[in-house]
Amino acid sequence: MRLPMRDKDTVDRERALPLLRRAYELGINYFDTGKWYCGQDSERTLGEALKCMDRSRVYVSTKYAGENPTAADLRAKFETSLTLLDLDYVDFYHLWGISWKSFTQELSIPGGPVEAFIKLKDEGLVRHLSFSFHSDPRDIPKLVDTGLFETMLCQYNLLDRANEAGIAYATHKGLGVAVMGPVGGGRLGSPSDVVSQLLPGQRRVSSPELALRFVLSNPHVSMALSGMSNLEQLAENVATVSRDDRLSEIELDQIATSVRENQRMMDLYCTGCKYCEPCPENVNISEIFRCMNYHQVWDLKEFAKDQYAQIGQSVWLKGNRADACIECGTCEDKCPQTIAIMEQLQACHQVLGSGS
Repeated sequence: MRLPMRDKDTVDRERALPLLRRAYELGINYFDTGKWYCGQDSERTLGEALKCMDRSRVYVSTKYAGENPTAADLRAKFETSLTLLDLDYVDFYHLWGISWKSFTQELSIPGGPVEAFIKLKDEGLVRHLSFSFHSDPRDIPKLVDTGLFETMLCQYNLLDRANEAGIAYATHKGLGVAVMGPVGGGRLGSPSDVVSQLLPGQRRVSSPELALRFVLSNPHVSMALSGMSNLEQLAENVATVSRDDRLSEIELDQIATSVRENQRMMDLYCTGCKYCEPCPENVNISEIFRCMNYHQVWDLKEFAKDQYAQIGQSVWLKGNRADACIECGTCEDKCPQTIAIMEQLQACHQVLGSGS
């Protein structure tokens, strides 16, 4: 998903292929892709890299996105993925980003994708049936209890522990659990004095190192799936996991206490309730304040500025930045915390919109 790009639709193969091959040489054996990753060029790129690997030593994961969820649609998209990857089978095939509602009302109805999903495994084209997850954590036990799935892929990191109980439940029921976003979707890849000092008395560690150690210290996590864009990130991650330096219960408690305190500080600034939205000028107020929280509370300055710059430029971050505010005051009339939103938006733009 985070392979280096030449442009928005094309992976930079001169950097990506050596990166993937070096990962294999260092012992990484699980490679995750999907139709929409990297401008739809991820699966083909991975297929090219796999030609230099022993197929029996690697696990390949890809996903079904059901914009038009039917059995025929899943079959057609799977066959396209298989062609792009140039493989005879896929180890893990995921129903992508499902919820209990989408699973019951769209995917598993008669003639729905689940029929073709099961058939792929029966034919030996898929080794393990899986699902990826971005929904309400209360949906996880329901999906697990269908008995259909063998593995789950979900978000989990030291800044977002919402799925922690679901992860434990899935493991108890015999599923393998892969964690996406162990470095916070890139948030914890930025240098931060606050993050690196979450363990008092310890040697100073980088943000991504502590993030990976946190995730892999959870006994219910089978694997951390970290997106890496260059050889330096690869080397750092491999060095971290090779030490098998798991955090103790005392250390995990220290982190939890610090994270709770920082979350309290963030909530004092803005709880993210979104009562102030929608803005007449489509200013993404809650996201702007979230970026400011990462800048001020977590010292994740690079990430905060990058996220702010992406508002209105990314499909994931819609709306406008703070400089689109016309100070109409509509937002302040609706804010339960009586935040001086117009003034704060100006301050956010001065900090996050600056180049320094």
